[in-house]
Amino acid sequence: MNQQLNSYLQQLHAFVEAQEKRIRSLEAAVKKLQEETEVLKSRPPMQIDRIEYKFDQLKVESLEGTLNIGLNPSELQNIEDFAVDNQNIKAPISPNNHMKRTMEIEDAIYQYLESKLPEIVASVQQKLNVNADDSYIAFIKEDIKKQLPNRIDFYIKQQQSANRSTQENNNEVIIELIKKEIQNGVHAFISHLPENMKGMKKE
Repeated sequence: MNQQLNSYLQQLHAFVEAQEKRIRSLEAAVKKLQEETEVLKSRPPMQIDRIEYKFDQLKVESLEGTLNIGLNPSELQNIEDFAVDNQNIKAPISPNNHMKRTMEIEDAIYQYLESKLPEIVASVQQKLNVNADDSYIAFIKEDIKKQLPNRIDFYIKQQQSANRSTQENNNEVIIELIKKEIQNGVHAFISHLPENMKGMKKE
């Protein structure tokens, strides 16, 4: 087999092994936490026999004002904006918002793959004068879907960091960047196919 395909398969194998190693590490951490939880549960509960307050030693003239500990419920809707030294700083993106944006971007890219990927592959084949089997489309699609969550997460965090002083979170920008990555990736994949797996178009 061609050296480039071997290299790709080796990288894929190394990635799978790294994921398995990480899963084993996480499983060990979960097991350790479960053991610690069991130890804490087995401890006898703490009992406090008696607390005495000597109110006769306190003198209160009057009670006025409002005591707020933490945040008021009315302020929660504006939790993403904080003012420090008269500068607006955007709080880290909330998990719910992050998940919502990820799903919206994923949906858009899935639709793009379904409608445009065959056209992109055909266009690249024509540019490179390559006549590859259409079965590669399914392989390319699955490979892109596996990488999609990491790429979306990367771009959301990058955008959040770049727009720290503004409220701009534009999914369309991320979608276009990922579309460009897909086009470049398809071009690189087809151009690196082994010679025995691609045929030259007849003139």
